[in-house]
Amino acid sequence: MKPVLVTGADGFIGSHLVEELVRAGCKVRAFVYYNSFDSWGWLDSAPKDVRDAIDVFAGDIRDAHCVREAMRPCESVFHLAALIGIPYSYAAPDSYVATNITGTLNVVQAAREHGVAKVVVTSTSEVYGTAQSVPISEDHPLVGQSPYAATKIGADQIALSYFRSFATPVAVVRPFNTYGPRQSARAVIPSIITQIADGARSIRLGSLHPTRDFSYVRDTVRGMMAVHDSPASVGEVINIGSNFEISIGDTAKLIAGLMNADVHIETEQARLRPATSEVERLFADVGKAKRLLGWEPEFRGRDGIASGLRKTIDWFLDSQNRSRYRSDRYTV
Repeated sequence: MKPVLVTGADGFIGSHLVEELVRAGCKVRAFVYYNSFDSWGWLDSAPKDVRDAIDVFAGDIRDAHCVREAMRPCESVFHLAALIGIPYSYAAPDSYVATNITGTLNVVQAAREHGVAKVVVTSTSEVYGTAQSVPISEDHPLVGQSPYAATKIGADQIALSYFRSFATPVAVVRPFNTYGPRQSARAVIPSIITQIADGARSIRLGSLHPTRDFSYVRDTVRGMMAVHDSPASVGEVINIGSNFEISIGDTAKLIAGLMNADVHIETEQARLRPATSEVERLFADVGKAKRLLGWEPEFRGRDGIASGLRKTIDWFLDSQNRSRYRSDRYTV
């Protein structure tokens, strides 16, 4: 059995995906970002049996030769490597173009050259911008309201162009707002949880009124694997979400209630996006995933998000896990 390549394997979703693939009996080549500390990111804290089972390849997604070498022995690819922080994309847009667009080009070009059987490219719901109609289907217009979103639109189109031009077997999976253990502190749910866990009762956030469709990481990973396994996904864009929307403010109140904390929520100017860059509403239509893949969210509705939040809170309440986060400062 040839291995499957996972780019961005050292990240939040990537590390969860690697674990699930190993549990499913797959051989996994984990592409991690090269660094002089020999860190595998979140894979460093994966169970020993997972770490022992994977072939780690350290490199840089922006380097075409490096990507070709990583992919050489592989049968298929999950491409997750990306810069994802929206605020940082305002400060460093060139790096987002190089990583997200050129990196994706490197992946699909290498896949074409090596004749791999499937390329699953990870998109984001941010490419839709503020919902013009709800729930948001895959036919919704694409609107780049941040440099990050614009580069992900470009990456998706590069990938799909290789399907249309060269019959490269590409599928684009478009997760909505994934959350869970190991998520970056720059994201809103870890920010809320870590502030409360560290004793704060005045919680600092950005805009409170925008709505999001929060998807627990296990559902996102299940969706990615379903896209990979289904022949019907080739050439398609497929949403993965919970089909439930909730405002940021109500999410903070729900988390506070689950943590038995009486909190005051305040808006901090540094956490606000420029007015016309804020995505006001995201709410996923996941009907296509059900039709093509037989996939549905396990964590759905208000009960579903509460269940996923409890699992996430429990992970962050472990002091060893939380020691990797700084709740007293805003992470861009």
